[in-house]
Amino acid sequence: MMEQHVKELAERLLNAGFDDLPERERRVIHRIADRIHISKNINREFHDNRTFGQRLADQVAEFGGSWSFISLCGTVLAVWIGLNTWLLGRETFDPYPFVFLNLILSMLAALQAPIIMMSQNRQSAKDRLAAANDYEINLKAELEIISLHEKFDQMRNDQLTSLIESQERQIEILTTLVEGLASERRP
Repeated sequence: MMEQHVKELAERLLNAGFDDLPERERRVIHRIADRIHISKNINREFHDNRTFGQRLADQVAEFGGSWSFISLCGTVLAVWIGLNTWLLGRETFDPYPFVFLNLILSMLAALQAPIIMMSQNRQSAKDRLAAANDYEINLKAELEIISLHEKFDQMRNDQLTSLIESQERQIEILTTLVEGLASERRP
């Protein structure tokens, strides 16, 4: 019974057979028929299901893209250059052109880049889920609006039909009255 109602709803609202619809649209039709809401908190759902590595990647990406990280790197570079240029004199552990510092920075970039990419990939997946959820919500809203328009049109048609029937009765009454008056005036 309910499945037949769902199929009729799909055909009426989408002008398509239920079985011809993509899975996502069938899911929306089922939720409309069952009066279930579609919206969900993607952020909470995505945030709660992270593994340890994903949480770590998000924290590294958050810190790596902050002013704190830039300030820390600038400070470490200034101290490194200062120590190896002026303070240690000839006994420097990394003389100019700072080959060891360059190696450390390259290793930091080589480690940090894939971790940040992992976090960005997770954000992209989250964005795709949010977009899919938005599509389903928008589709349901559109179908509900179509359904409301149909109900309003039906109400208006019912009112117009009732009004026309009332006017026909009034015309009949007026015709009867006019005929009665006309017959009274005839000698």
